[in-house]
Amino acid sequence: MAFTPASRVTRIKPSPSVAAAALARDLKAQGRDIVDLTVGEPDFDTPAFVREAGKAAIDAGQTRYTAVNGTPALREAIAASHLRLTGQACPHARITVGGGAKQVIFLAFMASLDAGDEVIIPAPYWVSYPDMVLANEGTPVIVPSSEAEGFKVGPAALERAITPRTRWLVLNIPGNPSGAAYSANELQAVAAVLRRHPHVRILMDDIYDQVWFEDVPIARLSVVAPDLEDRIFAVNGVSKTYAMTGWRIGWGIGEPELITAINTLQSQMSSCPSSISQAAAAAALSGPQDFPAEAAAVYRRRRDMAAAILGAAPGMTCLVPSGAFYLFPGCAGLIGRTTPSGAVIADDRAFGLYLLEHAGVATVHGGAYGLSPHVRLSIATSDALLREGCERIARAAAALR
Repeated sequence: MAFTPASRVTRIKPSPSVAAAALARDLKAQGRDIVDLTVGEPDFDTPAFVREAGKAAIDAGQTRYTAVNGTPALREAIAASHLRLTGQACPHARITVGGGAKQVIFLAFMASLDAGDEVIIPAPYWVSYPDMVLANEGTPVIVPSSEAEGFKVGPAALERAITPRTRWLVLNIPGNPSGAAYSANELQAVAAVLRRHPHVRILMDDIYDQVWFEDVPIARLSVVAPDLEDRIFAVNGVSKTYAMTGWRIGWGIGEPELITAINTLQSQMSSCPSSISQAAAAAALSGPQDFPAEAAAVYRRRRDMAAAILGAAPGMTCLVPSGAFYLFPGCAGLIGRTTPSGAVIADDRAFGLYLLEHAGVATVHGGAYGLSPHVRLSIATSDALLREGCERIARAAAALR
């Protein structure tokens, strides 16, 4: 008898960004000249002192189970980092640690959603949010924005989306794929709406908060509206800030009751995060903090170069992001045009395939992020490859008729 997957599996789809990266790898393996701009991870090595901390943990025998919610040393480092970044103290009872921020978000939904509960997700969104909600029997409520709105959802649109079944609002600041960030005034307006709906919690995905390009500090909802602190679940990790994607350490900070529920689930799922990775993460958070600023400066230089090329390409627009390491250029001016081979660009998926086949550039179409017509590309690659990829995109756009 053939295997039949559970309904929770059939409700969701594989990550489009992972699929695009896999296709790019396959084409490269076939000998194709492909500039891969799909991968959302730093192209830097993990800082040397962090790597040494991981090695030292192995040599010291720190290879056993830890507490479900992480070692005391890591929780202390998380609390100290949170205090440094937000000015807010964080007792250990408000911290949970997991195998990456992605797992922490999934567990938060698993711990809080019943069938039919709604989660408001502004678009464009990270591809995994809706599927995580669906996998946990919730209902994603997508609230679209636009490039003209800076890829941000205003208070009126948020108010319209809230119902008695709403359990969460997800805010990713700065966001993947757009790099958009809300100002303090914009967050105040969001907070005013949320105060009228005390049943709605806020999941703040802060994973890119230190990949920041503006001269003013990033605005944070918990700082702008401290009265909402008990309704905020702030998720972060070491992957993006410290180039530690493969170490798989993330955490969440929130109300103790939610933390307890997540820890209960994790105790039956993975027992605890990797002890070695926890030691390395504690070192990253507690050690010298030069690396995040240095990496952000590199990303900012790449952002400026890439945005200038794409913003000048025929039929394309490119909003300059405030943070993260992506661009989300619009291609509305190219929809309906014809390729040199006679095919019509019907939508952003077709444009992305055209870029791959005609220009040898791998991107992810905007529809995967809930907002078309756009494409997402990562600037977390070398200056030379990024320039080559963007120039190929611009030439490909100019070749359309």
